[in-house]
Amino acid sequence: MACVVARQDLRAPAVFVLETLTVAACYYAGGRLGLLRELHISGAVVSPIWSPTGVAVVCLLVFGLRCWVGITLGALLILMHLTSLRLSSLGVLVGSTAAPVCGYLLLRRVGFRMDLTRLRDCLYLVFLGAFAAMLISSTTGAALLVATGDLPARNVWVVWLAWWVGDAMGVLLVAPVLLMLYRLRAPVRWSRWREAVVLAVIAGGLVPLATHNRASLLFVIYPLLIWTALRFQLAGSMVCALFASVMATISATDRAGPFRYLSEIEVMANLQAFNGALALTALLLSAVITEQRNTRRSVERACQELVEVLEHLTAGESAAGRPPRDEGDRPRDEG
Repeated sequence: MACVVARQDLRAPAVFVLETLTVAACYYAGGRLGLLRELHISGAVVSPIWSPTGVAVVCLLVFGLRCWVGITLGALLILMHLTSLRLSSLGVLVGSTAAPVCGYLLLRRVGFRMDLTRLRDCLYLVFLGAFAAMLISSTTGAALLVATGDLPARNVWVVWLAWWVGDAMGVLLVAPVLLMLYRLRAPVRWSRWREAVVLAVIAGGLVPLATHNRASLLFVIYPLLIWTALRFQLAGSMVCALFASVMATISATDRAGPFRYLSEIEVMANLQAFNGALALTALLLSAVITEQRNTRRSVERACQELVEVLEHLTAGESAAGRPPRDEGDRPRDEG
């Protein structure tokens, strides 16, 4: 018995270290991806889709509160990649860790379910996990830039807004896709794979055309998004939304297509409005469709059970209402 307890005591720190390193590596990889495309707003550099926030929220939902150490370590690696560490870096680390942790605690308090099959769970993720929690990181980061003199006070609100929306987009666009992948189980049965292939081909041609065309054709993506939500629910709509947002971000940072002749503020406003509308449409529409389908299946299942009960009762009443036959009623053989 003592040997078993000793093995468990040794296994727990090893699992914790492995989880911490995994979370830190995922956070750092998400940060490097987010840094591939940047917007320069009033002298500050912000990422339109800061994917580490989505990675951090999902890691907290999967591993629990103990993985905050890995989030802090990943944020530290990102800061070391960007600049030399200073005293103000401590504030950035605190904000980068506190924002997803706060989002996780809020989601846990309201009974958030990771399958995102209920509309309420999607609303919780939007308003608690993204919009409310990411106020911490954006406010801390913008305040530190002003305090260190790296950002004029007159530009703080613009930078704060861009920072907040970028962190929120990381949760809205990246977290649902990661949660979907986490819940994916083999073998995957793909009954509509032909339609999925056709949809992927259309998206691969239409989305780059819409996001890089000067004629401002971004609105043509929405029918495609509705199609994916109707046919493939969360799996299709969020992948389509993420792909369209990435392509729009590439176009915006390259000053191409509908973002060609816009100022820095206009590029940020148009891009984040498009990304936000796309994420909300995909997330909420797919949740409504999934919830309605689950409700219909529950009603059909209840009706089927009711029919079986009525058939059983009818058969029982028929058997009970039939008069019993005794020996005197049987015909006698006169021979």
